[in-house]
Amino acid sequence: MFQNSSAPSLAIFCKVVDNYGDIGICWRLARQLRHEHGVAATLWVDDLASFRRICPQVDPDAAAQAVQGVAVRHWGGQDDVYAVGDIPDVVIEFFGCELPPSWVEAMAARTPRPVWINYEGLTAEEWVEGCHRLPSMHPRLKLTKHFFFPGFNARTGGLLCEAGLDARRRAFQQDPARAAAFLARFGVTPEEAAGRKVSLFCYPEAPVNALFGVWREAAQPTLCLVPEGVARDRVEAFLGGAAVAGASATRGALTLKVLPFVPQEDYDLLLWSCDLNFVRGEDSWVRAQWAGRPFIWHIYPQDEQLHHKKLRAFLQAYAQALPALDAFMLGWNGAREIDDWAAAWTALEEESPRIAEQADVWREQVTAHGDLATKLLDFVRELGRARENRV
Repeated sequence: MFQNSSAPSLAIFCKVVDNYGDIGICWRLARQLRHEHGVAATLWVDDLASFRRICPQVDPDAAAQAVQGVAVRHWGGQDDVYAVGDIPDVVIEFFGCELPPSWVEAMAARTPRPVWINYEGLTAEEWVEGCHRLPSMHPRLKLTKHFFFPGFNARTGGLLCEAGLDARRRAFQQDPARAAAFLARFGVTPEEAAGRKVSLFCYPEAPVNALFGVWREAAQPTLCLVPEGVARDRVEAFLGGAAVAGASATRGALTLKVLPFVPQEDYDLLLWSCDLNFVRGEDSWVRAQWAGRPFIWHIYPQDEQLHHKKLRAFLQAYAQALPALDAFMLGWNGAREIDDWAAAWTALEEESPRIAEQADVWREQVTAHGDLATKLLDFVRELGRARENRV
């Protein structure tokens, strides 16, 4: 294994399923491990084109490249063969994406064998506390996989949060001129920047038309900033034209602007600049929690409505004393009927001061448990020490 004082070599395998969430998480983890912990990180990705949309430095045609200190390799498929010498100290299988059989065989042949981690999805459900760090023996080879669950308390793996993030956020939000200058890059006028600003990132199932209708008729103007490709049909119907980056239209009290997809660092600035953020999946959901702003989460849909159970588990922890937020988020996800979206929006506005307070309390509470990258490496070293003691 590696010495306790040294950093391991590490590989992360990522299959892009949700366009940006999967690679977004893996890219954040790889960068943090490299920049803050000195880990020699390699990121294997099957879809470099999607990766490039959140990191413009990526060459989608390169089989191997270095990006911000991280080795990036194109994962061409399960039949790819890799030399045993390429196997690092730690191998992370993201969301159970199944490693190439040749890699598993090479892992078993390596001396010492690497630590094998299955990085699982984020949920507030209590059962993960009993499954976090559990081992699973390979049925044929002398290999053990361990499950690592992100989470919101000390009994889980924590959340990705790079060092200095909150200080940077506070400095940005305390300087309105910086936010205005950032938004001006996307055609936002000073008058629009001074009003209510909402970012919208959701899955196609979201009741976007109902929300647009409420905002159009509202007394207060709303500027809605939508990344290109999100809710395309509804956005194009509102615009009366193609939903391409730079497109904009005003109907009643609602102004809608289509933004290009931006690098991860700029997406943080967008969240920090807005008064309310609609986010989806896992990566943008976590970043919205760090933004210190009210947010509405659109959870990734699952068969048999299993995602509603996950949503309610989070709301039980986050919004127990915020009935309007609870009701609105359930309605946004189709977990309850909302007959009057205008009334639901009004209730949410009235509750917004308490929602903002909860955002601050929650952020402090969760970050106190430690960040995921550090906890992951601590676990890897713990497994290494246990293995050495058995020798």
